[in-house]
Amino acid sequence: MVLTFPYEKKQSSIFKEVFRPMAQVFLYSEAKKIWYEVWMIVDSGADYTLLPINFVERLKINLKKECQLFKTAGIGGEEKVYLKKDLNVKIGNWERTVPVGFLDKDNIPPLLGRQGFLETFEVLFSSNHTVNFSVK
Repeated sequence: MVLTFPYEKKQSSIFKEVFRPMAQVFLYSEAKKIWYEVWMIVDSGADYTLLPINFVERLKINLKKECQLFKTAGIGGEEKVYLKKDLNVKIGNWERTVPVGFLDKDNIPPLLGRQGFLETFEVLFSSNHTVNFSVK
């Protein structure tokens, strides 16, 4: 089985437009016993999945009890990340338990990273502006 998602076309201040590989992912709230749909940028350069801090409230995650605080560095400088090592996520019918970081800000897009997730699939970024997932 192959899951295919279209890229998202966005206007760019640098280029006329950019195309971002996106995937429909579901995040499980253990506290609420429900799945939340999230469209995420498929980021092969992200070591792990990263979400803005507002997802903590939606998923009812207790940062002090369920997460470890780390510092991360990137283009924007150093930031605080709360890492939960075991969040259930699903793409199509495939479910995984993966580490997910919550960046201590709200102005970032959700990023789907490698650790425990992308590395468990064959992922093809196609020239026809689609991203395809299949099981290894």
